[in-house]
Amino acid sequence: MATACSRRVCPGCRSPGGKPVEVQALWLNALTIASAFSERWPRTLAAGVRAFRERFWNAATRALNDVVDPDHLPGTVDATFRPNQILAVGGLPFVLLEPAMARQVVDAVEARLWTPLGLRTLAADEPGYAPRCQGAVSERDSAYHQGTVWPWLLGPFVESWVRVRGDTLEARREARQRFFDPLMRHLEEGGLGHVSEILDGSSPHAPRGCPFQAWSVGEALRLDRIVLGDDSRRAATVAPGAKAEVTPRAKGLGPARPGFGVDRESNR
Repeated sequence: MATACSRRVCPGCRSPGGKPVEVQALWLNALTIASAFSERWPRTLAAGVRAFRERFWNAATRALNDVVDPDHLPGTVDATFRPNQILAVGGLPFVLLEPAMARQVVDAVEARLWTPLGLRTLAADEPGYAPRCQGAVSERDSAYHQGTVWPWLLGPFVESWVRVRGDTLEARREARQRFFDPLMRHLEEGGLGHVSEILDGSSPHAPRGCPFQAWSVGEALRLDRIVLGDDSRRAATVAPGAKAEVTPRAKGLGPARPGFGVDRESNR
C-alpha cells in the first residue's frame, strides 16, 4: 500500500501533501466509534462521510481517488489506482460507502489489483508500474509501492468482497476457495510455514523481502479465523438457489448514525 515517501527514493510515489484515502477511512472509523460515546461527534461524522463520498468517488473509474488536494492544491485529485481505497470497505469496522458504490470499488480492485497472493500496490496499467522488486537497494525501494504485491492486503480485500455480498455462508465459502486457499499454498514456496512480506507484481509473483512477515501471517490468521470463519471450511450443504445460513459475528463498537449506513459488525 502506497504511503507518502521521498520522491528521491521513489519518484512515482505519492506526494507528502494532500488527503490520502486510507487516512480519511481511519479517521471516519474513529469518529464513528467516538460518536457512540459522545454527542460531540455525530455532526462532524456526518459531514465527514458526506465530504468523503463527494470528494473521493471517481465516476470514471467507478472507484475511489487515491488522494484529494495532492501537493496541497485545493480542488485537485490524484486518481492513481492503488489498494489503499479498499479500507473504505473492509479491514476496518465500518463501511464508509453506500452498498452500490462499495460493490463497484471491490469489483474494480479485484479486476486491477488482485493476484492469487495479495494486492498489487499499483495497477499494472498505471505509469510507473514496476513488475519486479529486484536489483540494487534503490531499485527495490522504488518498486516497493509501485506494483509490488503485499499479501497482508488480502485481509481487507476479502473482507470487503464478502461484505458486499451480504456476508453469507455461501459467499464466505467461495471466498475461501478463490482467495484464501491459493495463499495457503504459498506456505511451501517462501519461508516454510509462513507468508512473505512482498512478491513481484507480475507473474510468476516471486517472493521477495522478509520470508517470515508478521503482518502477512497476522492478516492470514484473521482472514481464516474471523472473516471467513470455521463454518466456511465445511462442504456446502445448501441446495442450489437456497439462501445460505449466516453465522452470527462478534458485535461492533458503535451503532449506525442517521444518514450513515455503516456495518455494525466489526469483524465480518
